[in-house]
Amino acid sequence: MTDPTALQKLVTWLSPAFPVGGFAWSAGLETAIADGAVKDAARLQNWILGSLRHGGIKTDAIIVAEAHRRAHDGDLGEIADLGLALTASRERWLETTITADSYRRAVAHWPTKVVDRLPDPCPYPLIVGAVAAGHDIALADTLLAFLTATVHGQISVAVRLVPLGQSDGLRVMAALEPEIAALATSATNGSLADLGGLAYAADIAQMRHETLEPRIFRS
Repeated sequence: MTDPTALQKLVTWLSPAFPVGGFAWSAGLETAIADGAVKDAARLQNWILGSLRHGGIKTDAIIVAEAHRRAHDGDLGEIADLGLALTASRERWLETTITADSYRRAVAHWPTKVVDRLPDPCPYPLIVGAVAAGHDIALADTLLAFLTATVHGQISVAVRLVPLGQSDGLRVMAALEPEIAALATSATNGSLADLGGLAYAADIAQMRHETLEPRIFRS
């Protein structure tokens, strides 16, 4: 169990108020909403569930875990190259690198030598995992916090754009908690060999977002 001080850091670093600009990105969800593929709470839950089980959120969780394990003496460049290669579109590449750059600047107020080992460009999940390890925060807790924040972000997009009521958003969050916990457990015990996805609809939505007009989000 993470000690209270470490848990406090996690809550701060993955809060919507932490200045990484995550609110500006939708990871392709805006396209799915514009197309009518996500138009209510049930479809939103199914969309996020697909990403947790087979898509980008699963990939990010595995990268968080591997970065955490290699933070002090492993090859972080290899993970960065792989993580960036797996982004489905230019906008998603920008999303993960821009948020990582912002995270690097913000987390400098909690110094750790691990930051000096980070590659450039760096995917966002890599820096989250590595910095947590640099502060001796348990991997399981890091993953649970990261995944919860990621799903919160997706629900927030839908609450604003579909639009969904707050109650519907909370209902989806509660329903997805077991899936978040399951992915945190599997990523904790997994490796890069577990990478692989089948969330083609989400990948295509991310690619098509580059030409979506009008749009609110950057991805």
